[in-house]
Amino acid sequence: MAKIIVIVEKIKDWTSYYPVEKLMTAQDYLIKWDGLHAVSENDESKEKIKIINLCRNYKYLSNGYYTSLLAEARGHSVTPSVRVINDLSKQTLYNLEIEDLDQMVQKAFKNEIIQKSFSLKIYFGKTELESFSELARQIFELFAAPILIIDFKHEKKWEISSIKTGSLNQLEDEDEDIFAAALDTYSHKVWRKPKARKKYHYDLAILHNPNDPLSPSDSDALKNFIKAGKENDVLVELIEKKDYSRIAEFDALFIRETTAINHHTYRFAKKAQSEGLVVIDDPMSILRCTNKIYMHHLMKANNINSPKTDIISQSDDLKAWADKLEFPVILKIPDGSFSKGVYKVESKEKFFSLTDELFKKSALLLLQEFFYTDFDWRIGVLNGRALFACKYYMTKGHWQIYNHGNVENTGNFETLPITKVPKHVIQTALKMASFIGDSLYGVDLKEKNGKAYVIEVNDNPNIDSEVEDAILGEELYHHIIHEFIRRIEAKK
Repeated sequence: MAKIIVIVEKIKDWTSYYPVEKLMTAQDYLIKWDGLHAVSENDESKEKIKIINLCRNYKYLSNGYYTSLLAEARGHSVTPSVRVINDLSKQTLYNLEIEDLDQMVQKAFKNEIIQKSFSLKIYFGKTELESFSELARQIFELFAAPILIIDFKHEKKWEISSIKTGSLNQLEDEDEDIFAAALDTYSHKVWRKPKARKKYHYDLAILHNPNDPLSPSDSDALKNFIKAGKENDVLVELIEKKDYSRIAEFDALFIRETTAINHHTYRFAKKAQSEGLVVIDDPMSILRCTNKIYMHHLMKANNINSPKTDIISQSDDLKAWADKLEFPVILKIPDGSFSKGVYKVESKEKFFSLTDELFKKSALLLLQEFFYTDFDWRIGVLNGRALFACKYYMTKGHWQIYNHGNVENTGNFETLPITKVPKHVIQTALKMASFIGDSLYGVDLKEKNGKAYVIEVNDNPNIDSEVEDAILGEELYHHIIHEFIRRIEAKK
């Protein structure tokens, strides 16, 4: 059972509440802590120390800040963490985190009659306003702090205008009751003794979205990862977006969800990396792979064959571009995935209408020669080694692998042994992957006149049952689990 220590700025801040097992001032915890209670996180026989930091503020270099900083250095679990304190210190840091909450914000205000602004207090993720309860929980998942004050404003719609931490000494009488109840629930729910379960050597979280129709791994593939984990003494647990606050529980994170920079998948990768986890795919790989502008310059700088590509901007003379184009051409937005944001343009009129529409979404667009082949190669690469090879055929009657406007939206496939793939295709794929990193990638290539041309690199390539694993079978999943184990042990 964990030992809970409540840290306050001054003892009088706690006078309204029942005594707790261990109450300390920040000064005592910072200066007088003798280390006798320090616990090795690997020692199962000793109590774990859990810190609730209730200092009056968490400003940089304040008592509150140092309390969380030293708690982490001493191996204690602490709320709030230094990461949360830093994220809440600047609006630019937390704005990206809350963009996914827009739909939930509108839902919370749906039946509320409020003028133009509103402030909500959240205590350990709890609020007495029923319509805001789920939103409060989600915000606490992102920013686990004891007291949060959320300010909303309404212009065209309701938006979160600021998130601040609150302090114990400023609570009104009615707030103190709500806070006490929330603290009691939190300390018992989050830090209760876990149920006995089989001990595994390592814990791997797989982030997935069960409702994603284009998920990188189907349910059978996910089951195969779980099975391979068990056989290698790794507990594999499927997690979702709502489990953001649990990241630190694991040794590694495997993202099996479509990634994007302005998305929770990137935030999961960043948080996991900051917590010291092994992450596939890591934030830098996501950053590099999800932007086709970056990819174009990378291929050009390293003499990688690719279809002829130009970058156009709103300030360009589009009429001059249209006059010299040989139609059809391909127009792309920089961050599309699964063939979305990729358009075949067959006339000047279509070129002008599409650029007018797409420049509202992106300041730059890619203009690429139309390079048709019956299939694309996909070479799966992990840590500089080719794992699998597939031919993805174009959808029937369409020029892409995916046809998002058709019920029959994917083409056929053929999985081949690596030894049966032309050497220049494998060599080009491995060379291209080496410029991205050492993670798991799917390199897409076309083949023409004995040369391989890189189309793009995917940071979270598909691994579906009976497709990418058609040759290696269960061995494919073991390869990936073994790589996680190797990286975890290398960190140690």
